[in-house]
Amino acid sequence: MTTTSTETTAATERIHADHTVTKRLGNWTRAGHVQVRARRGLAVIDLRSPDLPDDLELRLELQRATVKLLVPDDAVVDHWDLHWTARGKVKDAQGGTAGKHLPATARRIRLTGAATDSEVRVHRGGTAILSAMCSRAYLEDLRRAHATGGHPTVDDPARAHGH
Repeated sequence: MTTTSTETTAATERIHADHTVTKRLGNWTRAGHVQVRARRGLAVIDLRSPDLPDDLELRLELQRATVKLLVPDDAVVDHWDLHWTARGKVKDAQGGTAGKHLPATARRIRLTGAATDSEVRVHRGGTAILSAMCSRAYLEDLRRAHATGGHPTVDDPARAHGH
């Protein structure tokens, strides 16, 4: 079944991490909406794929959890609509903010929902690449690439489009 870009943008992905670590790395979706529910867990979400729409919405329901976002260097992470019911914050050391002059093609990631005693960590550039490389999925991707003569894409999802 083929889907149009309108259908894939409207689709919603669901990620659940309950006392566990869940990772979505590489080119794992084309959906424009992601719903994340985490309780005392960790969710690593790769949003660097060129297959994703430029405007993404992540609806978070976090309780004592951490969400690590791997984003492009020029991405803007808007967390105005994320409600905190206890301690927590968005950590974005290299952060792209709405006040900076960014290219029109910059990805916009909007965080909504609620977080209790939780945090959202934003990794960009080399930090995002290292985060992806330190995973079992990257090792499996390397093995697949070696067997097929291709290139790994978990560390850099845009590589699939560049070669």
